[in-house]
Amino acid sequence: QVQLVESGGGSVQPGGSLRLSCAASGSILKLYNMGWYRQAPGKRRELVAAFTGDGSTDYADSVKGRFTISRDNTKNTVELQMNSLKPEDTAVYYCNADNPWAPHHDDVFWGQGTRVTVSS
Repeated sequence: QVQLVESGGGSVQPGGSLRLSCAASGSILKLYNMGWYRQAPGKRRELVAAFTGDGSTDYADSVKGRFTISRDNTKNTVELQMNSLKPEDTAVYYCNADNPWAPHHDDVFWGQGTRVTVSS
């Protein structure tokens, strides 16, 4: 059973930093591609950062140079370091795990989300 639990969200002023953590069950980090998505009120859920199948990383243009995704296979965690936060970064952030080999892309799991609020 796949289980993802996010933590680290909160409120911060513009220019501040937060570090999100996703705790994954079992060997998820070895078997699935891991990533972070976010959803702001009234908007569609969008990719923030993810590990791709070839081991490289993929970032949304809006966060490049500010956010960094990392993982620790021993601790089964995926981190998202967020620096120079902007009000437009305000959203609920979700940890994602997907099996790139699933024939119908139906082996996808989400955490419950953690809220990030950036305001003065």
